Amino acid sequence: MKIALIGTTAACVLGFRASLIRALAGQGHEVYAFALDYDEASREKVRLLGAIPVDYRFSRSGLDALRDIIDTCRLSRLLKEIGPDLVFTYFSKPVIFGTFAAFFAGVKRRVAMLEGLGYSFTEQPDREPARARLVRFIQVLLYRLAFPMLERLIMLNPDDYKDLVGRYRLRVREVTVLGGIGVDLSLFPFAEPPSDPVRFLFVGRLLAEKGIREFSCAARIVRQRYPDARFIVLGEIDRANPGALKEQDLHQLIAEGTVEYPGQVGNVRTWIEQASVFVLPSYREGVPRSTQEAMAVGRPVITTDVPGCRETVVNGVNGFLVPPWSARAVAEKMIFFLENRKAIASMGRESRRLACEKFDAREIDRRLIQYLTCPPDDACKKKRATEVPT
Repeated sequence: MKIALIGTTAACVLGFRASLIRALAGQGHEVYAFALDYDEASREKVRLLGAIPVDYRFSRSGLDALRDIIDTCRLSRLLKEIGPDLVFTYFSKPVIFGTFAAFFAGVKRRVAMLEGLGYSFTEQPDREPARARLVRFIQVLLYRLAFPMLERLIMLNPDDYKDLVGRYRLRVREVTVLGGIGVDLSLFPFAEPPSDPVRFLFVGRLLAEKGIREFSCAARIVRQRYPDARFIVLGEIDRANPGALKEQDLHQLIAEGTVEYPGQVGNVRTWIEQASVFVLPSYREGVPRSTQEAMAVGRPVITTDVPGCRETVVNGVNGFLVPPWSARAVAEKMIFFLENRKAIASMGRESRRLACEKFDAREIDRRLIQYLTCPPDDACKKKRATEVPT
């Protein structure tokens, strides 16, 4: 088959689709990997995976209707030239406009995956901004138009299905809840967690909805009682995002010794191995990849009881679920690990066990490939239905 994968950035192709591309290419499929920002280095890396890199244009965000229509027409012409048997789109705007483009290009099979519902569907601690309501209204309208064109919609957690498809009664032929995109367990092997000193690790963009404020406030609370505890933050400041942590606030956290900030790093696994406990007080996720990686390495997890995050923790077994927006609740669980250091190792082992059971990328890619290579009316549909809840 000719299969076109349409996403956003080259980093996402290489970071999230690499194992899928290798598996598809290994089965003899011709894979075209679309991205918005290839350079020569990233193109070569994609070729080494076995795919053909394809440049296309699209605004990743914003509400410029005319530009989106023009870009959709250009993408449709590009798909006509390639002539894929199937188009697989992922992330919100590619799912909408990539599906439109594939439909108008005459591509017969169209599959989409939403790896989270995004900011406009994320409950906030304060009054919901009017812009978020507007964006959600427009997104739902566009999903209502795009979803009937799909052969299958894949979502990562059941809450996303309920809050989008169920709540707005969207028509789609078939919906599958995948349960996470998975992690290559061989690249994130188990390592015994250190507990002296206890290090708490946050990984993610430094945005309010990722819980960076709750993490830093919890760190301040904990350090009053346990000044030797350490708090490490990995990730970049999204300066264009109004919800981003301000640089002056970050510098103050560093100056007062509340957090350590090496910034955005390339060797995340090394930092996870040096950590004792992984903390992500996010407001909503698909199923967070960073948490899956931490679980694979064998780290207990403190995260929020919200869509996506709750899929990664069995409360009291491999970590703790806390209410969203509560720095004090996060601090209480941090203090638990400081006062019960043996639990770091025992819960870390449970995280590894759960990662092997739920988030093995090889198994998840195998299921994804079945969805892509077997049409719904194919004889393998019955077999798939017994494996994954729909």
